Amino acid sequence: MKAVKFILSLLFGLMFINAGLNKFFNYMPMDKPTPEQMKVFSAFGEIAWLMPLVGAVEVIGGLLFIFPKTRALGAIVILPVMVGIVAHVFTLDKSPSMMTTVGIMFLINLWMIIDNKEKYKHLVS
Repeated sequence: MKAVKFILSLLFGLMFINAGLNKFFNYMPMDKPTPEQMKVFSAFGEIAWLMPLVGAVEVIGGLLFIFPKTRALGAIVILPVMVGIVAHVFTLDKSPSMMTTVGIMFLINLWMIIDNKEKYKHLVS
């Protein structure tokens, strides 16, 4: 079980590191956006600091998520970004493959939060 947790955490972390770095270097090709997606992308473009902030959170959270000692912190750092991704994919994107991938990633994030609940107890006491 420990090996499964490490492999899932490594893949999860690497996916977020890749997504975050792409926000800075734009190396992954994108499909042609729909008109509805163009509205969203233009709105994001109006807030110049938003994508670099999200990219930095993804890289930092992904790095933290990989290592067992910092995984609890990484899971919390990534959670708001993950919620935004889930909201975006399930309301605008709606492609079954993306919904499946994002759903699995969200469950991995929740699993790590639940698995580390003892580490969070002092935050809510």
